Amino acid sequence: MKIDEFLSHLPSEVISGSNITVSDTVFRNIFKFSKLSSEDIFYYIGFGNNIHSLKIAKEEFGVKKVIGIDQKDKFIQNAKYQTQNIKGIEIIKKPIEELDISEATILFFWVNDVDLIDILRLKIEKEMKIGSRFVTLLSPPGLMMPSEVDFPFIMCIKPFIYALDLKQQIKSLYGNSCLDFTASWLLSEKYIKKLETPTKYSRFINILLSMTIWINAWNNDVSCEDEIPPPVQSYIGILNTFFNIDLTEMIIKK
Repeated sequence: MKIDEFLSHLPSEVISGSNITVSDTVFRNIFKFSKLSSEDIFYYIGFGNNIHSLKIAKEEFGVKKVIGIDQKDKFIQNAKYQTQNIKGIEIIKKPIEELDISEATILFFWVNDVDLIDILRLKIEKEMKIGSRFVTLLSPPGLMMPSEVDFPFIMCIKPFIYALDLKQQIKSLYGNSCLDFTASWLLSEKYIKKLETPTKYSRFINILLSMTIWINAWNNDVSCEDEIPPPVQSYIGILNTFFNIDLTEMIIKK
């Protein structure tokens, strides 16, 4: 089990950036973490609604060139319209398999499709130059080890190093080789805070995300507990009773 497979079972609405609009502040923080500079050629795969991020990379961080890639016409057309008067921004509609990323010094993506992530990982290994880097959220692809972590921001610099197993990778990301209920809750809180989730949704997302993180840890034998802890049982009950979301079928009995 690889950590991107582990995380692919989380709610897609909170781990994919294409269909939501992220604040400018969040992208500025991501770009600062990425050490984005005037020496960079920046690729953003799956920019979706976040066209402003392309402008920020070019106008505020002064990168040499910005390449925004998406496969949906509505995003492509909107991006071309909004960036038509900005030199150094190119908008491309092209499948990942046909995309040439060899000139990218930094690549950003935020998707949760395991198959797509694996295709992208192979392209990154094959095409990107030594010293180039990519940034994503929550986890690197496959068993890749991070070069730098400011959770949920993850950066990997080529040449890449791979973990022997999921426990080793989890330790490099979260500081411990297993995840207990408290760690799952705190990781969810960090994610919500860094992504500036609106307050009215934060409590619900915190419960849902922390529970699914813990359940995936349990199912993949990387939870710290030997039994399902009472707080997990309580929150699963709250989700079922008040939100009609039943997570019990996700839990593998041991």
